[in-house]
Amino acid sequence: MTTRDATSYLPRRDDGTWPADARRSLRETAELIAIGAVQWPWLLRSLSGGSRSVKAALLERLQLPTDALPNLGSWKADTGFLTLIVDRIEAMRPQVVVELGSGASSLIVAKALALNGGGRLTSCDQHADFVSATREWLGEHGVDADMRATPLVAAPGGWPGIWYDHGRLPERIDMLVIDGPPWTIHPYVRGAAETLFDRLPVGGTVLLDDAARPGERIVAARWRKRWPDMRFDLVQAGTKGTLVGVRER
Repeated sequence: MTTRDATSYLPRRDDGTWPADARRSLRETAELIAIGAVQWPWLLRSLSGGSRSVKAALLERLQLPTDALPNLGSWKADTGFLTLIVDRIEAMRPQVVVELGSGASSLIVAKALALNGGGRLTSCDQHADFVSATREWLGEHGVDADMRATPLVAAPGGWPGIWYDHGRLPERIDMLVIDGPPWTIHPYVRGAAETLFDRLPVGGTVLLDDAARPGERIVAARWRKRWPDMRFDLVQAGTKGTLVGVRER
């Protein structure tokens, strides 16, 4: 299964992937319930996955067949986020892209890199079967990436939930694309991505999907305080918003 297939409204359950030393606390459970109760408008808006015309333009731009992205929406990246990724790759021509959370964005990033300087994508996801299927999907479209099935461990840096045990990653990351882990682990779960920010050069870029949601807004506020050398802007592209962070010095 990949994100080209029809999938359920919510992300896959990650209960079986929690390590024994990182069980969800009562406080984390309460935060998940509280924020989940108020973020349903964002979840409903995400169902469409974006307009057909934008998707058609994106696929034509990347020289992909018209049926390359048949099932966007729900927890998957939408056309606004995917188009913003391509805009940034065309402008920056990054040589190293790291992605947290594989799927439709993996295909889009890999294809955009192939057409704009030939950079390399490393993509991490916790579901081994999903990673294997996505790797095959990319191959069908003539591109590849370093696709990693990545177990989850206790989140670092004081962040709640669990995080990717990604192992060795490039020392320099030109673009960091964050679309995982899912909010059903914890609304602030993607905050731990900041453990990779010190690998960004000046001009290096972070793209956080779903950034208009309440949990991601709290994450963004913390990042702004902790990373004064970076500028973070919420871009209302697509149905769920994107936080664009750029290292300025």
